[in-house]
Formats: sequence, C-alpha cells, structure tokens
Amino acid sequence: MKVVTCIIISIGLCLTPVAIYAVCSLVRKDQVAPIYVINLLISDLIKLCCLIIWVAEEEESITSEVGYFLYDVGLMASVGFMVCVALERYLVIARPLWYSFKRTIKIPVVVCVVVWVLPLVFISSTFWIHFEVYFIIYATYLLLPLPLFIFFLGGTIKALSASRVPSDEKRRIVGILVLVLLIYTLLFMPTVIWQLGVENNISTNISFLFVQLSPLADLFLYVFMRKGTIDKLLASVCCCRMDSNVSSRMDSNDICSSSV
Repeated sequence: MKVVTCIIISIGLCLTPVAIYAVCSLVRKDQVAPIYVINLLISDLIKLCCLIIWVAEEEESITSEVGYFLYDVGLMASVGFMVCVALERYLVIARPLWYSFKRTIKIPVVVCVVVWVLPLVFISSTFWIHFEVYFIIYATYLLLPLPLFIFFLGGTIKALSASRVPSDEKRRIVGILVLVLLIYTLLFMPTVIWQLGVENNISTNISFLFVQLSPLADLFLYVFMRKGTIDKLLASVCCCRMDSNVSSRMDSNDICSSSV
C-alpha cells in the first residue's frame, strides 16, 4: 500500500499544479465552472500532502492525527466541489436564463467558502467522538451527493433537446457530468460502504486505494473542459470504427475472391 501511495503522490504532485495553472487560464474567459475545478484540485493537493504525512509518520503520532484530520477535510471538500461542478453544468442546460443572470464571480466565491467551512465545522465537532459513530456520520455525509449527481445527469439529458447551447458544449457538459458520477461511484462509494459496516482488511485496503486515486481522476475534468477535446475523442473513435469496418470488408472480399 505504501509503495502504491508513493507512486500516486509522485504523479499527483507533478500533474495537479500544472492542471491548476491550466484551469486558471479558463477563469479569465468569464467562466464559473473552472473556479470550482480549481478548488477541487486544491483539495486534491491537500489530500496528497496528507498522504505524505501518512507514509512518513507513525500512526499514533500527533502529526499523523493532524494528517488524518486534514485528509478528511480535503475529502469532504472534494465531494462538495464535485457537486458544485455538476450543479453548474446542469444549470447551463436546464436553467440557461437564470444561469446567464447569476453568472458572476461573487456567487462561486461565496459557495467555495461555504464548501470549505462546512467540513471544518463538521469534522471539528465530530472528530473526537467514538470512531464508529464518526464513521457512520462521515459516510452519511459522503453518501448524500449520490442522488444529486443522478438528478443532475438525468435532468441535463432530459433538457438537451430544448436547449439552445451549441452541440459541442452539450457534449462537453454531458461528458463532465458522466465523469463526475463515475469518479464518485467508483472511487468514493467503496469508502462509504466500508464505513457503513462492511469492514475487513481487504475492503479497508481497497477502499483506501480507490480514494487515493481520486486526485488523479480529477485531472480528467480539465481535459473535458477544454473545447474540442470531446470532438477529437469522438472523431478518433469513429476513425477507429471506420478503419475496422473497412479492414473487415477487405478481409471478407479476400475470402470471397479466394473461394471463387
């Protein structure tokens, strides 16, 4: 586990600052979603630094306890900013008029402050209680965004036909919502299941490993936010399918000619 953690730390600390700098360039174009993504990547940096403490320090030390505290804050903030990204993308499609009037920098700044303060208050008030009760409350907090992610994705797909957003923007928005739901389901849900009662050495290691991978998975959000990325991916997939179809047709023609 420590070897895998060191690999994740090395990759994450190299790529996350680069991604933050790249996303900052999108904020200058009067977009709101990059602000939430930047805060999400900052929470990932906090988690990566806490993993360094986990690898370097002993489990019973005060530094290790502080590392666990900050890691939980970063983890809960990550889930909060994922909800913010999904909500903002949903409003672009489902509530475009309301979104156009409310698209200012002040609102996302206030939302980001609230998302950072809530985990601090929550964990500070419950961190010192019995660990079993803390795990249940903590898992419930992480489980709450699941119906929101499903609602945002379903509502966006339902409103696509009536939306006047360009088709390439629609594809990027749906891609981001699908990516956020996949990251949450595949990487965060095992921790929720483990903390709600399915506890053994295998489940503990697997859930912790999946959560550690979340900073690397969040980097793909920048890829989906860039214009033209989804179109290039779809174009490459279509080209691969066309090539495979052409090759299969050529092979079938060769077989027919040889049989004749």
